[in-house]
Amino acid sequence: METGVTAGKAQRIGVPREIFPLEKRVATVPEVVEKLIKLGFKVAIESGAGDLANFSDDSYRAVGAEVIEGAAALWAASDIVFKVRAPSPEEVGLLREGGTLISFIWPAQNPDLMQQLTAKNATVLAIDALPRMLSRAQKMDALTSMAGVTGYRAVIEAANAFGRFFNGQITAAGKVPPAKVFIAGAGVAGLAAIGTAAGLGAIVRANDTRAEVADQVTSLGGEFVKVDYEEEGGGGGGGGYAKVMSEGFQQAQREMYAKQAKESDIIITTALIPGKPAPKLITADMVKSMKPGSVIVDMAAEQGGNCELTVPGEAVVRHGVTIVGYTDLASRLAKQSSTLYSTNLFRLSEELCKTKDGIINVNMEDDAIRGLTVTKGGSITWPAPAPKLPAAATAPAKPAAAPVAKKGGHGHGGGDSEPMAGSKLAIFFGVAAALFWLIGASAPPAFLGHFTVFVLACFVGYMVVWNVKPALHTPLMSVTNAISSIIAIGALVQISPIAGAASRPDSLITWVAGAGIVLTAINMFGGFAVTQRMLAMFRK
Repeated sequence: METGVTAGKAQRIGVPREIFPLEKRVATVPEVVEKLIKLGFKVAIESGAGDLANFSDDSYRAVGAEVIEGAAALWAASDIVFKVRAPSPEEVGLLREGGTLISFIWPAQNPDLMQQLTAKNATVLAIDALPRMLSRAQKMDALTSMAGVTGYRAVIEAANAFGRFFNGQITAAGKVPPAKVFIAGAGVAGLAAIGTAAGLGAIVRANDTRAEVADQVTSLGGEFVKVDYEEEGGGGGGGGYAKVMSEGFQQAQREMYAKQAKESDIIITTALIPGKPAPKLITADMVKSMKPGSVIVDMAAEQGGNCELTVPGEAVVRHGVTIVGYTDLASRLAKQSSTLYSTNLFRLSEELCKTKDGIINVNMEDDAIRGLTVTKGGSITWPAPAPKLPAAATAPAKPAAAPVAKKGGHGHGGGDSEPMAGSKLAIFFGVAAALFWLIGASAPPAFLGHFTVFVLACFVGYMVVWNVKPALHTPLMSVTNAISSIIAIGALVQISPIAGAASRPDSLITWVAGAGIVLTAINMFGGFAVTQRMLAMFRK
């Protein structure tokens, strides 16, 4: 039980208005308030907290939230506080003694804030400290949610600053070439930017220190640009992040970036390393080499920027290139990002309140909750120990294959598989030839011709169907429908009087031909039905 909470009494979640400059997001939205109330919590919103994200006070009241005037009253009435930005020193002073705070904290970058929260005996869950390698943590991963929004918005900002179309066009006034976009970093934000830019029709190239993301880049319509240097151990730094690379790799990477800067109209940088300043990827000389009117969107501006000439929070023009260093990209889509973030916090609330009685339990034995908890009981608990991942299942040892006796006389030095296959094939053809001779000796000449066609058809059909992969059997039906129609025509010819003949064929041939017509008709209609169902799966 948390300090300062009355036993058995549902806790109140408070959502204050964000006071960080340019911040428009709110930590919960009306549709999520309803879900929090169903978990047993009371919910209070500071008046005006959702205004900048287009959520009015009345919309919160309509779903059962209490609207409180003033930040001091809201903080004082709240057992748990949901926030977006890390609290200011003034807000820490408003936090109840022994209260709980859930927010972005960035503990590595804010040691003074950590000490202030510890002095308040607060339990603090930093949403940015979530162990992202845990599969069950994905629903709570606010970093991923916000990165997707900022990656999308970065392309919108680039398009706004760029002086041309993204897609190529041919008009009566002339030909417009497509924009060339280079994206540095193919994490969640980078992939969102790739998909957005490709969707607008640009030629998109991207690079990442992790070579394993190349397929993801390609699947979104981009081209992966590989650094001509093999880094020992790869570029992954754990948890889906990049790591600091060797000097040799960084030199090769700079050379590649310099080439891309000359060729690209737009560069979007997303590179971040946890707990460290953003790496400088685009130098001043690279900016000078870019074409006038080009654009750089530096998504790492808040952590120092990936470009040497970035000014955090501003869009500036240097050497004819617009460098966008906005630090509020997620807030520029405030309604969308607030909805995603509040959903992440709701999923966390479900983990904290599995009993649905409105009382949270910060279970330090739970790897996800332990990773999030950065202060508890007057102590700093960050960084958390590495989560205990389940051990990979050991594959059972395969039993040793029994030795196969070798057969001599064939000169292959192997087992009897190939000689036996050859001998079986010879026996098969020998028996077939004998049967064919017996049938030919006793059957009428007309039957022998039909039988020959029948045998060849069976052989060809067997070879065609059994040599096609199972995944292609359904498309194969479309082709076999045409073959079936030929069979039906042949059967109809057999039933009908033959030109120049005095009579119809004998009754046996008539019955066989009739059966053939029935079977091929079933095959044709069934084949077309299956084909139509298959095509319907791909129609929107």
